Amino acid sequence: MTGTAIAFALFDTAIGCCAVAWSPRGIAAVRLPEGGPAASRERLTRRFPGAREAAPPPAAQRVIDGIVALLEGEPRALDDVALDMEGVPEFDRKVYEVARGIPWGGTLSYGEIARRLGDPAAARDVGRALGQNPFAIVVPCHRVVAADGTWGGFSARGGMATKRRLLSIESAQRSLIDD
Repeated sequence: MTGTAIAFALFDTAIGCCAVAWSPRGIAAVRLPEGGPAASRERLTRRFPGAREAAPPPAAQRVIDGIVALLEGEPRALDDVALDMEGVPEFDRKVYEVARGIPWGGTLSYGEIARRLGDPAAARDVGRALGQNPFAIVVPCHRVVAADGTWGGFSARGGMATKRRLLSIESAQRSLIDD
């Protein structure tokens, strides 16, 4: 995807400077803190060459406000946010759709998502898809945990510490659907 139709904004949250990118089709990316605004800008412009920093339009501002509220501990649903899925593989899209249905403060296992997709053996593929999630928080991959009750993986900057912090903010219980 080229950055010609992509714009982005940086914004402060309870966990640091985050970023959101959008296109005419919807939200194209959400970035958790990258180590500072310069790192976030560099990462977004590397992913979307030609992207420009801009004031967010109302739809993107609503997402920013929702993310800020979530990271302050307010239950917010972002499952109706339009996402620009250009270039996202079909399987990943299906995984993200299931993950978006996990309520604030809740969790599902990788295996449960695979079962909901009709392929109980695809738990590792679910993990791979979530590891490439370009829509952090909006597609709440931090709410997906391992079947044995451990936290599982997390590919965002800060790794497991960031995942634990996000789940702690949401006061998520580590009760899992039996796997």
